[in-house]
Amino acid sequence: MDGTLIDSEPYWMAAETALVESFGGTWSTEQAHSLIGASMPHATTVLQSVGVELDEAGVNERLTGEVMHRIATSGVPFRPGARELLIELREAGIKTALVTMSMRRLARTVVERIDFPAFDLVLGGDDVDKPKPDPEPYFSAARRLGVDIADTVVIEDSVGGVTAAVASGAVSIAAQNIVDVSGLGADVHWHGLGGRTVADIVEAYERVRAA
Repeated sequence: MDGTLIDSEPYWMAAETALVESFGGTWSTEQAHSLIGASMPHATTVLQSVGVELDEAGVNERLTGEVMHRIATSGVPFRPGARELLIELREAGIKTALVTMSMRRLARTVVERIDFPAFDLVLGGDDVDKPKPDPEPYFSAARRLGVDIADTVVIEDSVGGVTAAVASGAVSIAAQNIVDVSGLGADVHWHGLGGRTVADIVEAYERVRAA
């Protein structure tokens, strides 16, 4: 979700900065980039290491609440090409799942503000026992969709997400955004989703499976 489909990473970075500074600390761009695609437990550990005196529930409430507020007041900030690709996937009858390490309530906030039924399944970070970079979120999504993981395509933009996608055995597409996701073993590399179509996904899947 964050960074692949919607341009919410700036919201997260702003929320993290405000949180760290409220405890008298400082938060750099590099530190913010290190949390892109991270689970809430990992993010909490990192933020605590720079002086944030909150437990995971407290960090979750502050960060998720701020990002939810921004999306609720500003709308869904789709990344270039993301909305168009989702519409085309739905029109083609292809099952879609949103698999994110953001909390389910934030994912629902986003999905409920999309003006068409974009997903068959929404799976948040609090819906799984093992977060990305473990492949469990993708195994769980495939089971719930009733499909074999080998018949799926995963599109990711973060290090943890791409790592999980590759480990899952799905055809993995690294759609680069903010952080460098080269060298992680993804089957295909794109620069975002701008101009991408269902035909591109089908071509990528068929080429990888034929190799």
